[in-house]
Amino acid sequence: MFYSEPEVPMSEDEFRLIRDLIYCHCGLYFENDSKYLLEKRLGRRLAHHHLKEFRDYYNFLKYDRNREQELSDIMDVLTTNETYFFREAFQLKAFTEEIIPELMGAKEKRGDKTLRIWSAGCSTGEEPYTIAMLLLEMGRLKGWHVEIIGTDISQRVLQQARKATYGKSSFRSTEEVYIKRYFQEQEGTFKINDEVRELVTISHLNLFEQNRLALLGKMDVIFCRNVIIYFDQLAKKRIIESFYKSLHEGGYLLLGHSESLMNITTAFALKHLKNDMVYRKPEGAEFGGLA
Repeated sequence: MFYSEPEVPMSEDEFRLIRDLIYCHCGLYFENDSKYLLEKRLGRRLAHHHLKEFRDYYNFLKYDRNREQELSDIMDVLTTNETYFFREAFQLKAFTEEIIPELMGAKEKRGDKTLRIWSAGCSTGEEPYTIAMLLLEMGRLKGWHVEIIGTDISQRVLQQARKATYGKSSFRSTEEVYIKRYFQEQEGTFKINDEVRELVTISHLNLFEQNRLALLGKMDVIFCRNVIIYFDQLAKKRIIESFYKSLHEGGYLLLGHSESLMNITTAFALKHLKNDMVYRKPEGAEFGGLA
């Protein structure tokens, strides 16, 4: 695709200042060859705020009383939110046929009938709603308290997730039976029914905000798929350590198929299931450093 030259050039110094500020805010990292990308995408924000150069914009991000709102707004500009229902089918099969039965069996022995699942980086909501549909299909959850929490740093995608209304592009991997059972068609779009929505809570969360993370409480399963690819090694370690602390012992971390914990930590056990390979928090282990 052809792009015209940016109207306002970004100097190397301005690039480093803005890049490092964004990194400290949320862990999103831009390599040295990403200057043009930031220049192009953030140039629109200069025009929006009637600023003449990127140093003015840096000062805005650092000192203005509306800096937090602006940092939230630019997450929509800088991140990709491509997702759809029932993504990575083999992993979902492992989730329903192996992980959930194992967790439920262990919990029932302890007299615990709660199940908490976190979709970190949930984007427009297809992932947490997929999880809810799969659990409803299992039919074993009568008498259980099930909570699925979807979080994202982008307010724009969270608004879409809360509306729970989707176009055809979200259904590229969805069997017709799920659409008929869990959606209502409304003038060419499809709205998720209340049975599914009641299991899901959608919240704004920056994965770098340790205090907010602690408020989520302990989880049995964390989905964080195609998210940590945007972070550098140190940011990945920080986020994975947060996930480790958030999981119950024996809980599971499910990453995207292009992601792994290699060279990040050895704290999680890589478990070879029948349908997929996933990460599990062992009982009684401490978090490991960089491998």
